[in-house]
Amino acid sequence: MRKLAIFVCLLAAVAVGDSQSGRRAPGFSLPDSGFNQHDVNDYHGKWLLLEFMRTDCPHCKVLSKLLESKKAKYGAKADVLSVVIAPPDNQNTVKAYIAEQKITSPIVFDQGQVALSYFRATPANPSFDTPHLFAIDPNGNIVHDWTQGEVEAATFPAQLDSLVMGKK
Repeated sequence: MRKLAIFVCLLAAVAVGDSQSGRRAPGFSLPDSGFNQHDVNDYHGKWLLLEFMRTDCPHCKVLSKLLESKKAKYGAKADVLSVVIAPPDNQNTVKAYIAEQKITSPIVFDQGQVALSYFRATPANPSFDTPHLFAIDPNGNIVHDWTQGEVEAATFPAQLDSLVMGKK
């Protein structure tokens, strides 16, 4: 009975802490609203903060503003790239979001395939939360990912600084 209880606890820990980090970032090239392609390999050699978001998500708006300030702080060390799923998002919703939030980072359109590869989605686990942020190191590896609740934590900005700037 004790072994069964330990197994159930371990299984629950895996299900709750389903981190997508510790692997090579899946490659992609996706268009933005100006039909410019953004290839994940173009960011090799610097940190890439890859945000999966929705334009109608209030949590995404908060994270977008934070990422804009971090992008300015990090300078050439890091870039931000946001991904929306189209539909429901489209050129009009993204254009309005960029204007409203004063976003300078590209927002690219995914039909779902890139999201599926990043979240390792399966028929049994087809969904993910937004916002969701992946930190991809200069070598192209996912070293950390944060869920909605984690990016809203008070400790998140310091965690991000520590990771990108190498501060302890």
